[in-house]
Amino acid sequence: MSIMDGRMVPPPVKDNSPVLDKSHGPHPVKRTCLPISKLKIFLGALAFSFFAKALSGSYMKSVMTQIERRFEIPSFVVGLIDGSFEIGNLLVLVLVSYLGAKVHRPKVIAVGCLIMSFGSFVSVVPHFLMGHYNYKSIAVSMVNSSTSVSACSATSPSHHPVDNVETSRNASALGCEKVSSSYLWIFVLAGNVLRGIGEAPVMPLGLSYIDDFATEQNSAFYIGIVRSLGMFGPSLGFLLGAFCATLWVDIGLVDTDTLTINSKDVRWVGAWWLGILICGAASIVASFPFWFLPHSLPKQGEESITEKSSEVYGNTKDSHSKMKSPKLPALKISEAAKDFFPSLKKLLGNCIFLVYLVLIVLHYNSLVGTMTYEPKFMEQQFNVSISKAIFYMGVLILPATVVGLFLGGLIIKKFKLHITSIAKFACATFLITYLLNLLYYTCDCDVLQVAGLSVNYSGEKEPFFSKGVSLAPCNSDCSCDASHWDPVCGSNGITYVSACLAGCKASQGSGKDMVFHNCSCVGVSGPANVSAVLGQCPRDSCTKKFPYFLALLCMIAFVYSLGGTPMYMIMFRSVSPDLKSFAVGIEAFCGRTLGGLPAPIYFGALIDKSCLKWGVKTCGESGSCRVYDTHLFRTS
Repeated sequence: MSIMDGRMVPPPVKDNSPVLDKSHGPHPVKRTCLPISKLKIFLGALAFSFFAKALSGSYMKSVMTQIERRFEIPSFVVGLIDGSFEIGNLLVLVLVSYLGAKVHRPKVIAVGCLIMSFGSFVSVVPHFLMGHYNYKSIAVSMVNSSTSVSACSATSPSHHPVDNVETSRNASALGCEKVSSSYLWIFVLAGNVLRGIGEAPVMPLGLSYIDDFATEQNSAFYIGIVRSLGMFGPSLGFLLGAFCATLWVDIGLVDTDTLTINSKDVRWVGAWWLGILICGAASIVASFPFWFLPHSLPKQGEESITEKSSEVYGNTKDSHSKMKSPKLPALKISEAAKDFFPSLKKLLGNCIFLVYLVLIVLHYNSLVGTMTYEPKFMEQQFNVSISKAIFYMGVLILPATVVGLFLGGLIIKKFKLHITSIAKFACATFLITYLLNLLYYTCDCDVLQVAGLSVNYSGEKEPFFSKGVSLAPCNSDCSCDASHWDPVCGSNGITYVSACLAGCKASQGSGKDMVFHNCSCVGVSGPANVSAVLGQCPRDSCTKKFPYFLALLCMIAFVYSLGGTPMYMIMFRSVSPDLKSFAVGIEAFCGRTLGGLPAPIYFGALIDKSCLKWGVKTCGESGSCRVYDTHLFRTS
């Protein structure tokens, strides 16, 4: 029997050969493909979760200007709302990262995606609680009237009831713009906090999961792919933001044909809430695959050894037990807490990791502050609409970032760079980025000429800009409300705060086509057709410089992102394997605590310093800024 048993060994091997051909035998096929397919599934799921969180994050940054105008809040409050995401992230990031492989990473990521979606839905609550958005304009009350209107009169103009001093005093009887609604931006802040909590586990647990179960060479390439695919999220997020910015905030409830302003007006508010709903839905979809993934996978390259042994020994119970995924180890909170501080001490005692943390903090400050206020800078500096500024961010700058991230990982894989070579490569890219950033200060443009603010009524530049609108003999008898912002463009190329301050005594047409005539202040700067039209005057010279500015930003984004993946690999290769998740969490914690959280707040405070004209709410409180000193804005 033993001889016959020996002779019986070869036939099963022959029977297994078609199994290797994948034409028969379902069990061996499953053993061959399942570990690889699960890793690929995880890569795809993680890439989409990166996409979903980036879509939501970039969209929120693209609509911060819309939120600022809708809730009539200054830029530093917008920075607080933007930074609230980091607050939520920091609440759980270190804990989640420290637990790392001790928890079921795919399921924790799935829960995080659901929390992100819930936070998105919380953020849109104010839109459904607030009334219709109303902007102040003389043309609004004259939409369906062809009667000539005198903006300048000896008494308070009856066509400006919202700006009447007497009306403002009686505003308390009308609810004063429903004061409670002016604090509804807290819902947006709370939603951002929840988004931050939900996003916390995605990056540290996802990237460490890949690095644990992929080969050393493939790890950098896979991480580069995931981050590159995830970068399509910011691109589409900004494109979605650009589209929603062209839609009126109360779309479907207000006849847009009656609007007297367009998207280039600083009072325009787009449908900021619509894109947030879409982002919330994307986060829900991103959570689905993670529920069906295992706690751990065989290391790439090791599963083939197990497969060969199973082919030789056949379909036995022992081989089945070997192929089972390892069970989830029991997590003891007391042991995890006991090891926390020794692990932290070990990380902070790593000099390479400490230098890496300093660089990350600097990068976070620069990147977060720039991404938050770049659309507003483009709008104010180059006279483009906020929707176009957001659009260019999505189609030019962010794709350059995607290419840079992908090439960074590919270069490491192609040339098999070691830690020292990776560090040199990263330093070179950041040095070039710094030098390119110096060219940023050459992108200058003239300040918008506003009579009584940046120039006098004769069109001459003032040595110092006024913080309040000054009057002149040409409008001193008009009883104008200087706090009201309803700009008109004079035929002399100068913008006036309102038709009243331009001294206009007659009008023709109605709505957005209204033209003012007999404007005494327009004629001060020289003999001309003393008329004015609604809106700010265009600055064509600034618009011509805009393409060069976009080219510079694309170059900066590409070179900067080229060193992004190498930077991550420096961190992974400089810490012990059991501290990878914890290191990613500490890196994100420090970057967001010292960069992501304070950067939008102090950037916003500096931007507020450059404001020349603030909007005023019905109750007399300061609203959002209408005009900036672009020179000071650029250097802030």
